[in-house]
Amino acid sequence: MNLELNGKVVLITGGSKGIGLACARAFAFEGARVAIVSRDAANLSRAREELARDGLQVHLARADMHDPHSAADVVEEASTTLGPIDILINSAGAARRYDPEALDAAAFRAAMDAKYFPYINPQQEVLRHMVQRRESAPEAASGTIVNIIGMGGKVASDIHLAGGAANAALMLATVGLAHYYARYGIRINAINPGATRTERLEETLALEAGRQGLTRDEVLAQDEARVPLGRYATPEEVANVALFLASRRASYVTGAIIPMDGASTPMI
Repeated sequence: MNLELNGKVVLITGGSKGIGLACARAFAFEGARVAIVSRDAANLSRAREELARDGLQVHLARADMHDPHSAADVVEEASTTLGPIDILINSAGAARRYDPEALDAAAFRAAMDAKYFPYINPQQEVLRHMVQRRESAPEAASGTIVNIIGMGGKVASDIHLAGGAANAALMLATVGLAHYYARYGIRINAINPGATRTERLEETLALEAGRQGLTRDEVLAQDEARVPLGRYATPEEVANVALFLASRRASYVTGAIIPMDGASTPMI
């Protein structure tokens, strides 16, 4: 299937590791011009080396998506270096987990700063660029955004209430903005991964292994046994769905929230 992504300019926040890095690899393999964003210069360098081993080149941009000015600067930088942004993949930011009795207003505010605004800041700047491009050249391709959010916004977890609230807010913003910006031909969708085999999952497995007196593999086996599909997703599987949503093969899909938790949450 030809996804028609060759030559497209793709900006990926949180693109130096995990799902973001898998997206960078997937889009680069399709011939897209990819810029990856991270706050951490060392992570960016490692990502470049890893992608280079696959014969892939990406543009590196160090920026803090928590800061709207930094987000605006990196969008401008990517647009100047690679060309107008066709696709934004938001995968930056993660909220801390709290015991419910430790939750206070500051914890909820911190979760919004950690997860909500690192998506909203670059998204709003990219949308502004996309609208300007469409208004100056109505025949121009308009662009698409994919927000990789998480199932925590659909299912309440005692230890993830603040982060889950940020995820829920991102889902609302995704569908609301999709409704409005469809008039400009801009599509906005989201993916809600469940537990995925990333570096963050490894940290969780190590913590749980220590608490339960089990090995990392034992904890993983018991956790995956609870998933109807029998295993957790890989970052590459999430990236494949992002590829589809960003491509012309999904040209009439907008305002969609795609669950990817192996049928763990049977809800409509």
